[in-house]
Amino acid sequence: MSKERNLNNDIKNPMKAIFYTKYGPPNVLKIKEIEKPIPKDNEMLIKIYAATVTSGDVRMRSGKFPSIGGIGWLGARLYFGLRKPKKNLLGTELSGQIEAVGRNIKRFKIGDQVFGTATMWHSGAYAEYICMPEERKKEGMIALKPSNMTYDEAAAVPVGANMALHFLRKANIQSEQKVLIYGASGSVGTYAVQLAKYFGAKVTGVCSNTNLELVKSLGAEKVIDYTKEDFSKDSETYDVIFDTVNKASFLDCKKVLKKKGIFIEANPRLLNLIRGSGRSTKIIVGNAIEKNENLEYLKELIEENEIKAVIDRTYPMEQIVEAHRYVDKGHKKGNVVITVNNNLGGSD
Repeated sequence: MSKERNLNNDIKNPMKAIFYTKYGPPNVLKIKEIEKPIPKDNEMLIKIYAATVTSGDVRMRSGKFPSIGGIGWLGARLYFGLRKPKKNLLGTELSGQIEAVGRNIKRFKIGDQVFGTATMWHSGAYAEYICMPEERKKEGMIALKPSNMTYDEAAAVPVGANMALHFLRKANIQSEQKVLIYGASGSVGTYAVQLAKYFGAKVTGVCSNTNLELVKSLGAEKVIDYTKEDFSKDSETYDVIFDTVNKASFLDCKKVLKKKGIFIEANPRLLNLIRGSGRSTKIIVGNAIEKNENLEYLKELIEENEIKAVIDRTYPMEQIVEAHRYVDKGHKKGNVVITVNNNLGGSD
């Protein structure tokens, strides 16, 4: 770091951040000192205590964006950078404490403990500090941290829980409906199981054998080990099937969907859209809308002990490469957390 300081002696107020200048494997991520940001009138400066490694962060790092017939990939690469990333900081989810506020900030004050999203389009949570507005017109959300959560736990909520909430609300989940969650042990899946149960549904989770007990503990009435059993050959039928990992075949799901059932896929695949068109099955796709009120609603559920964060592993900022390598394997349970500033192991 001393050599880097000599090369960057124009930095007057440095902070550590995870920096990358090209797409590629985890080792493209480097710790670098950059200028600590200064909040504008409509922004607050947040000292970050924890962040996470989401699937979105992995796609941003690797440049392997979702593709719908190639259009989605090309559009994303043009936006984020065709040959190399236009923005060099990663990190979507975060939790921390407000250190300074602009004069137009109304909802928050210095010292508030908060959690939220920097979003894929305006990422930057892999850093010791970040400036964020309290309101965003399109993306991003920020709220007071749940009082019964550590910083590590709170950082693991916004993306996965909001996505699960968004799509289950769009499906208008009703009490006593039968809901199957495919990928029930992942970040979105663990929240989808808990939220579907909270809404009164009878939940079946699909995951691997090593995660059966975890998914049961979250409220699933039935858990199917996909390595040993094909859920589409089961006699059970469902009102809603939520594929949280974009790996289920629509044709397989259709076999066990009730008439006028609902199929949810967050990042739609072209083949599934074609196969589902013109059928009685309703397909819900798209991006989850991020709103402050969604995060505040989730905060209430957490403080009422209705939902909780599932954390697989926690890495210090200095081990960001190892954290991304682990997530790249595709078998994480719930969330992988990155501790940034010293927060005493994640407690308040």
